[in-house]
Amino acid sequence: MARRSTKTPPPDDSFEERILDIDVVDEMRGSYLEYAYSVIYSRALPDARDGLKPVHRRIVYQMNEMGVRPDRAYVKCARVVGEVMGKLHPHGDASIYDALVRMAQPFSMRVPLVDGHGNFGSLGNDDPPAAMRYTECRMAEATSLMTESIDEDTVDFSPNYDGQEQEPVALPAAFPNLLVNGSSGIAVGMATNMPPHNLGEVISAARHLIRYPNADLDTLMKHVPGPDLPTGGRIVGLEGVRDAYETGRGTFKIRATVAVETVTARRKGLVITELPFTVGPEKVIAKIKDLVNAKKLQGIADVKDLTDREHGLRLVIEIKNGFVPEAVLEQLYKLTPMEESFGINNVALVDGQPLTLGLKELLEVYLDHRFEVVRRRSEFRRTKRRDRLHLVEGLITALVDIDEVIRLIRSSENSADAKQRLMERFSLSEIQTQYILDTPLRRLTKYDRIELEAEKEKLTAEIAELTRILESDAELRKLVSAELAAVAKKFGTERRTVLLEASGAQQAAVVPLQVADDPCRVLLSSTGLLARTMNGEPFPADTDGRRAKHDVIVSAVPATARGEVGAVTSTGRLLRINVVDLPQLPDTATAPTLAGGAPLSEFLSLEDGESVICLTTLDESSPGLALGTEQGVVKRVVPDYPSNKDELEVITLKEGDRIVGAVELRTGEEDLVFITDDAQLLRYQASQVRPQGRPAGGMAGIKLTEGAKVISFTVVDPAADAVVFTVAGSRGTLDDSVQTTAKLTPFDQYPRKGRATGGVRCQRFLKGEDCLSFAWAGPVPAKAAQKDGSPAELPELDPRRDGSGVSLPKTVSVTAGPV
Repeated sequence: MARRSTKTPPPDDSFEERILDIDVVDEMRGSYLEYAYSVIYSRALPDARDGLKPVHRRIVYQMNEMGVRPDRAYVKCARVVGEVMGKLHPHGDASIYDALVRMAQPFSMRVPLVDGHGNFGSLGNDDPPAAMRYTECRMAEATSLMTESIDEDTVDFSPNYDGQEQEPVALPAAFPNLLVNGSSGIAVGMATNMPPHNLGEVISAARHLIRYPNADLDTLMKHVPGPDLPTGGRIVGLEGVRDAYETGRGTFKIRATVAVETVTARRKGLVITELPFTVGPEKVIAKIKDLVNAKKLQGIADVKDLTDREHGLRLVIEIKNGFVPEAVLEQLYKLTPMEESFGINNVALVDGQPLTLGLKELLEVYLDHRFEVVRRRSEFRRTKRRDRLHLVEGLITALVDIDEVIRLIRSSENSADAKQRLMERFSLSEIQTQYILDTPLRRLTKYDRIELEAEKEKLTAEIAELTRILESDAELRKLVSAELAAVAKKFGTERRTVLLEASGAQQAAVVPLQVADDPCRVLLSSTGLLARTMNGEPFPADTDGRRAKHDVIVSAVPATARGEVGAVTSTGRLLRINVVDLPQLPDTATAPTLAGGAPLSEFLSLEDGESVICLTTLDESSPGLALGTEQGVVKRVVPDYPSNKDELEVITLKEGDRIVGAVELRTGEEDLVFITDDAQLLRYQASQVRPQGRPAGGMAGIKLTEGAKVISFTVVDPAADAVVFTVAGSRGTLDDSVQTTAKLTPFDQYPRKGRATGGVRCQRFLKGEDCLSFAWAGPVPAKAAQKDGSPAELPELDPRRDGSGVSLPKTVSVTAGPV
């Protein structure tokens, strides 16, 4: 068994131990500076020349190299990301795809650089983009301007991360991309945040600066008054914008674009069509809900997102009745992302150094870059044309004596000998001689000589033009200005963002949040429309003969904007209505109609066959209601309306009975008027009826003959002028469309009688008539209308109390006096 050696092996001199003592402060300083430089120069800050960060520049350049141009088919984003990552970008695919997605979003870029196909996310990133394997892309039409003439030695190239590929240091950029699309990024110890601008405005300012290099900031701001954000909105306060254009730093506020609209029959709402830059609707909705739940925001009834592809952004915020929409809007601006601050920080790389630039400096850096691009492009093109001209001149020389050329070639020992003899015989250069030898015989015809002569003239003219541009700074500037003008004409769009000097907050601050409890009047039309007036003044009379649909007001009561009124129904119920819920009419002095009202069904739930008879105040100091029923019952209701009940009973009706008329008494000294279908009218003072509690069933009001019923119950002030209007018909043909005769009689023709008596006759029936189909008694001037609310005319006044009627051209279904 072998024995293992225990001796230590001799040291190997080929492995020398090296330990370097480095101060940790120096190491941290050096490493951190290298990291900071890498982040600043190679990742976070855009270049002031083309406005792109390295990742964006690599995406655009690689798409151009791949041929994924606007006139080509879409390719998967994953393919573009893979090419960029494999050849140019030393970081992961996530950062590349995130940058590509942003370049395709029309709400992020004022002029998108990528034409995306698929889900590329939504405003505010509420809906994130799909994975790169699902989306497709190609260069946008404007992106071709960024790489235009890049193959004409217009920009410098540098090695990629492994030295196997070349990438441009900056793109030619035929438009000022940094100002147009803006940029944002966080580096080490510095950051950039630049808003987008309008392409046409920026180019206009650049062209002005080309013509007048000493132009001041105020002059340039006449062309670029402020940012133009992709999502529109309103920029409030331009002082911060001017500060940014002057010093490179400034702050302004962006407000959503909001309109106050009537979103339902009962409510107004705030309709948002544009939000601040980078703010999405979901963020606004979530914030509003949180504030409402925390009771920090008042007046919001509901929030709906009605955004779609056809109409774009539409966020509807319903306002509770009783709140002023403008005041609620000011709260939303203050508490939600509907108003956001944007801090401008124009930090960009200039010659590899981060600098803070104002508007003029940004334009100057871009224009200097553009001058250099056009100069290098012109030099490249002139060189190419000179080289071609040199070849064309040699070929023309050969064609002049083509027989001698052929003889020399045929008699030469080899191609080298032929080349040397041609150079000596015709004084040609080596390049010209080689081109002649390589040219096929079929190109040496007489027609080709003519073509060559024309090409020579064209090349000579182009070289002269390029030389003129290169030798004249004025011509160079003129060419750059013309090219910028062509870009603006093709890709320029209208401004989207509105610029406001001030917010108007001071003016809005004096507007109370809730609607003031001002006096008003609540109106009920003959067609069942409800509304309130702007003040407590009576509804105006029809003084100039104008008549409109829905202008017959059957009931009107005084109220306050935040008060309540009651609606008396045909079944004896009194239902509460909040006045603030009713739509407000415009100035009634100029629009005496209820066409802007809302139907009763929006506010009350009525049973089948139930109708609203009148409106009443809930003032318990009033004389109360006077009711008349179809079976001849009368009742004065004691005004007792408990505030904790939304529905009250004002009379206990007998089976089969219903209320035909109800009016709130003003003094208690009015006359009560019953009119029956057998043409009997009974008038007596309201004081003859004893007030009763709400559950009571009333008392006998008029004595009816067998088979008769009450068709009208009204209250008339005996001190005012009044009339009685009756319409006769036949029981067998009672229909709204059938009418025989009508009569209008002064009210004072009918004497007072005792309560529960039969009354006096109010119209004599003609042949074929046996009943009244419609009747009404009330003050003048009276208005009449058809069933649909259309105006109708009343007959001339007839002083005969029991005379017969006259025919009317239109059927009258409702009549009412002034309110």
